[in-house]
Amino acid sequence: MSCFALVLVVLAAVIHASWNLLSKRAASAGPTFVFAYTFTACLAYAPWALWLIAQGAVAWSASVVGCLLISGIVHLGYSLCLQRGYQVADLSVVYPVARGTGPLLAVLAAIVFLGEQPSLRGVFGLIAVVGGIALISTQGRLAAFRKPGGSSGVLWGLATGGLIASYTVVDAYGVMTLGIAPVVLDWFANGARVVLLAPLIAANPRRAREAMAGKWPLAIGVGLLSPLSYILVLAALDIGAPLSIAAPLREMSMMVGALLGMVLLKERVGAWRFGGCAVLLCGVVALGGA
Repeated sequence: MSCFALVLVVLAAVIHASWNLLSKRAASAGPTFVFAYTFTACLAYAPWALWLIAQGAVAWSASVVGCLLISGIVHLGYSLCLQRGYQVADLSVVYPVARGTGPLLAVLAAIVFLGEQPSLRGVFGLIAVVGGIALISTQGRLAAFRKPGGSSGVLWGLATGGLIASYTVVDAYGVMTLGIAPVVLDWFANGARVVLLAPLIAANPRRAREAMAGKWPLAIGVGLLSPLSYILVLAALDIGAPLSIAAPLREMSMMVGALLGMVLLKERVGAWRFGGCAVLLCGVVALGGA
């Protein structure tokens, strides 16, 4: 992996942790919040996406259209699962389980379906990243998952992780094989989510307005940051970063999330969490040089 691709993925991890903190704060709005930030993303990134389309960034075919539709549907499932998880459990449970499950499944899919062969160093990095995530989330105590809401968070996190793996492979195929520009792919996926969620919002506009009371600044923040985070990852793939390396590398967002929680939210961060950050950092370094 080139240094530039590494920088793109690391920056994506920082942005990803940031928008998930915003999303957690608006968990009570549920699907309405997903619609709001996705609609914001569509408006914000429309000039960029439409300019790329006008420049011929998409070679339209049945395969391209199918990839865009599938990506939109899978991303919708991911967004709804994540938001529901934040409604029933803590960020520190749902987020690490989702981000830990996703790369593991994505690497397996990349090896099986895309024929990638990660090096021994890459495998070590993957194990270290997943292990670091586990330490950060549990702080060395498996009982963390047995507290009220803990088991629900694990289940929703696992479901979210499975969808993360799914859209990672679908979108990587779209970027690397079909040649779809990352910005265009993400913009169409957001557009599909807006169309699919619109009937739900239109069925009860008053409830939607009440759910979003005071949450529009959060929706705007997520709408701007969420696509940017994923576009950076897709751009890294587009310039040759292997999926089996990029997918787990972006999970350093868990380390960033822990640090943000400590500095901004004044969360207590003990030795186990610091140890998890150290293990995660070792995994990132190993993956970057794999």
